[in-house]
Amino acid sequence: MKNIFLTILTGIIFLTGCSKTQLNKINTDPSKSTVTNFDPNDLLSTAELNYANTGYYQLVYESTMMQALASTYYYYNNGDKYINQGNFTDYQGAIFSQGYTEAGCIRQMQQLCIQKDSAAYSNLINISNIMFVLILQRTTDMYGDCPYSQADMAQQGIKYPVYDTQQSIYNAMLTTLDNAISKLDVNGTKPTADLFYNGDITRWKKFGYSLMLRVAMRLTKVDPVTAQTWAEKAAAGGTFNDISDNAIVQTDATNSASQNGTSIAMRTLTDYEQVRWSKTMIDYLRQTNDPRLSVIGEIPAAGLANNGNEALSGNPDSSLQRGMPNGYDLLGGATDISKAPGYPGGTGTGADYAALGNYSRPRTGLYLKLGESILVFTYAETELLLAEAKVRGWNIGGTAQQHFANGVSGAFQSLTQLDAQTSVDPASISNYLSAHPLDMSTTDKSLQMINTQYWVATGTTFNFIENWFNWRRSGYPVLVPINYSGNVTMGTIPRRMIYLSTEILTNPVNYKAAVARLVGGDALTSRVWWDRQ
Repeated sequence: MKNIFLTILTGIIFLTGCSKTQLNKINTDPSKSTVTNFDPNDLLSTAELNYANTGYYQLVYESTMMQALASTYYYYNNGDKYINQGNFTDYQGAIFSQGYTEAGCIRQMQQLCIQKDSAAYSNLINISNIMFVLILQRTTDMYGDCPYSQADMAQQGIKYPVYDTQQSIYNAMLTTLDNAISKLDVNGTKPTADLFYNGDITRWKKFGYSLMLRVAMRLTKVDPVTAQTWAEKAAAGGTFNDISDNAIVQTDATNSASQNGTSIAMRTLTDYEQVRWSKTMIDYLRQTNDPRLSVIGEIPAAGLANNGNEALSGNPDSSLQRGMPNGYDLLGGATDISKAPGYPGGTGTGADYAALGNYSRPRTGLYLKLGESILVFTYAETELLLAEAKVRGWNIGGTAQQHFANGVSGAFQSLTQLDAQTSVDPASISNYLSAHPLDMSTTDKSLQMINTQYWVATGTTFNFIENWFNWRRSGYPVLVPINYSGNVTMGTIPRRMIYLSTEILTNPVNYKAAVARLVGGDALTSRVWWDRQ
């Protein structure tokens, strides 16, 4: 990777992606910005927004690979059917490029803090260290070995950083988190441009420990001793207490640079007409009488014109919801959706016929708002990870059953932070938990229940990248792969994304060394270090 290092001027340009409030704070001439008149706080909001707002970067692959969504649109064939369609290498490498842009923003911010007054900006510096881990955990989990120790150090003369092994990256991330959390001071100066927590240091501590837990739990297959040590430390330190601790970015419908990228993507006419909830997801919700079925999906009004009308909401009646099977198209051949078992038929007639009209789409009023909140990291995820740690016999406070219940109820409640219309009454949640307590008869059954709920929680909140990462780690839920003609994975669900395509040109020596360490090379079917069978 030719190192991406943001100058102050570039940081100002990126601020066009910040909230309206943050944009209005910048009233100086960018070409004349200096250490003296530029506030490093503003780079924190830039990194937070850009990290959260993934749009197509998670829709084209992860959403359908994980059978949360399904699509007949050819562009989604990349994830739905594991074939290379369109600008596939751009999307596969996008998180690599985006990650180092964000990390560069963080490093520039830290340097500005040090140049201005490192003591006064101590909290901001340590929050940015936590953000650096958040950003690069996603990058290494997506690709495997990648630059970490030398990342974004062009100003120090390192233009071609080495790709650290993922094992060393994980060790470094855990240590970085530990150090950063310990230095956060609730009595110190608070960040002034923090989209996650508005400068609340107490909640940043909980975020840090929750992230430490997630980092630790990635190691359950490959290094369970280290996983246990750090998971116990995180739990003792104090993870999220309830959904008020959820890390959320509120996007801005009135600012085109700050709108919700996923909502923008799904408002594209072909996406709106052809992206549906997967049969796998809807069937699971129906089989378990999950109340979320009545709030996440809708059946479009009849006819193709109505299917494409974003101003016309569908019918959310839970009894009508039907998921579309993955692996089908609209090409008229053997894999045409009309040939799918149980195909319900379309709606409308003639030129107004909608072949997918009887399948559930993500509810328009919930998931397509341009000012939609983005749930970055939630209490539900953390509690489900704690439930798993307890099932494994680790020294975690509380019971596995209680953490499981907290995680499931937290997932229900988190949906209300997207829109109040998703509210499920407490009695229904309680009844659901009573009907589906954590099965403790065997460890495997417990792990299956916990991680399937993690899949539902992250799938229904559109956190598809984390959804895929945890599936790769846990193996749950058990998904039946698609074996569509022309797929590039031999009919298996991808285990990683390929590196940014320009790396072989801009950082060839270090790129080739990293690829040589991958069993199977730079391919979708290779596995990163922590992903063991």
